Amino acid sequence: MRRAVAAGALALLSLACHKTSGVSFSVLEGDFVYSMLAFSPIAASAQGYHSHNGKDFDTALDDVSRSAVDARRSYLSVFHLRLAEVNQGSLSPEDRADYDTIQDLIAYELFELDIAQSWRHNPTIYVEAIGSALFNPYVLNYAAPAERARHIIARLEKLPAFLDQANRNLSAAPAVWTKVARQENQGNIELVDKTLRSFVPDDQRAAYDRAATTALVALKSFDAWLGDTLPARTRDVPDWRLGEANYKTKFRFALGTDQSPDQVLSAAEADLKRVRGQMHTLAKQILLARGKTSGSDEGADIAAALALVAERSSTVATYLDDARGDLAEARSFAEQKHLLTLPGRENLQVIETPAFLRGTYAVGGFNPAPALQPELGAFYWITPIPTAWEKSRIESKLREYNYYNLKLLTIHEAMPGHYVQFEFANDVQPKTRRVLRAVWGNTPYIEGWAQYITQVMLDRGFLGGAPELRLTFLKQELRVIANAIMDIRLQTNRMTEQQAMDLMEKDTFQEHEEAIAKLQRAQLSSAQLPAYFVGWRDWRRVRAQYEKAKGSEFREQAFHDSALKEGAVPLPVLYRLLTGKELER
Repeated sequence: MRRAVAAGALALLSLACHKTSGVSFSVLEGDFVYSMLAFSPIAASAQGYHSHNGKDFDTALDDVSRSAVDARRSYLSVFHLRLAEVNQGSLSPEDRADYDTIQDLIAYELFELDIAQSWRHNPTIYVEAIGSALFNPYVLNYAAPAERARHIIARLEKLPAFLDQANRNLSAAPAVWTKVARQENQGNIELVDKTLRSFVPDDQRAAYDRAATTALVALKSFDAWLGDTLPARTRDVPDWRLGEANYKTKFRFALGTDQSPDQVLSAAEADLKRVRGQMHTLAKQILLARGKTSGSDEGADIAAALALVAERSSTVATYLDDARGDLAEARSFAEQKHLLTLPGRENLQVIETPAFLRGTYAVGGFNPAPALQPELGAFYWITPIPTAWEKSRIESKLREYNYYNLKLLTIHEAMPGHYVQFEFANDVQPKTRRVLRAVWGNTPYIEGWAQYITQVMLDRGFLGGAPELRLTFLKQELRVIANAIMDIRLQTNRMTEQQAMDLMEKDTFQEHEEAIAKLQRAQLSSAQLPAYFVGWRDWRRVRAQYEKAKGSEFREQAFHDSALKEGAVPLPVLYRLLTGKELER
């Protein structure tokens, strides 16, 4: 029945309504942005939206009850009807971009509520919500420490009721989702028992201890419930795969691309051969320079060269400082080459990845400044390097911290990748547009920019054009290609898990531990891993067609600045905003 309702809702969203009325789109957009934020006090507070209609979000957790799920569904359905009253032909290009974004977001949200039904099957969404609810007041300096400690205590007091709602919602879950939820839940336990306890001022320690004691009991009980009760709750365990039809629907609304999954798959599989050929050429050059022999075995030569490149790496004691040095180096190069306009001051912290996020992030990640309080700054996370004791068990993970890869990671996540991208987005006006495009920004635009600008940095001679750096980057490109192939084929039942491991380890030179983690990520998410490949190709497509249209008037810095000033819109929409024309396929 729910699937039928969802199918009807999605069909409704496909209707082209061109009605004329007195409805103001700007008013509707504001209603949508702030009402959607209000459904999640955790997310709203993190974005700098601290209250709504008299409700204090800083001390609240999300209402995840069945009635709240129904209320969200009802709001989306009714809002679609309100949106249909807008005369689309009268909208400005910027308003039309926002209109299309909201339409796609409504479709995506209804898909998640009624078809994917993550709220019924994915315990990680509840565990990660708790982690965000508790960690954000700790790390975001939106109020005095004592006030933020009070917010943390208030949320801890509400945590048992939140977990009770989660228990009532969750009917069955794939084993891998439950496993990861339990791992992340341990991160939350550590956060409550250690990190936050040391943050609370002495005069609030007794209140914190009371709230934490109850919260820790609830978190540990939830862990036991995940291990015992949930697996036994029903035999009808959902498949983590979406299947071809559902995947195609989600792909369209999640990625906002004009390409179908099969078109993306075909392009990715062709690129796999091309990039491996480029890597072989570089590998032979590196081996020759080191006095090593090479042969006709492409895979053996590439693997040997990558092993040599990985020998130079950061250590447990130096990796954070190394990343900070790489940040300064990347900024200096981007300035010298006039690639884009960089922020006047750097409002970015380089810190260790929080424990509750380490199942989500690999080596590093990025968290932008709150859309409504950008002055609070952004964070570039780096997951701690394993200690010497752990090194013997997971040696392969240390290769991710090699000298060249850490530089590429810093470019991608921070300078001039995501951090610079979101600094531009912080200036989008009006405010409701800024929040819409930041909170619900297009993922291929976001991830594609970081991949694209890294390539630009290398093409312009970063690090003197070192072949070791280019080879490492091409390995990353192979990983991006594998992400797309694996997600599309796995989710549409055209690849086994072993075939996915072979693709990563044999064809794209990923370490065993890395491949295991990536397979797990593919099992946890869908239509997210291809965003890097889709976005990277589309950024290059937008640039190529824009450059052709501009001819001799094209300026790289002006293009980058203009594109980033729009915020995270789908790339076909970006091209339309920049040129007034449609992007050619």
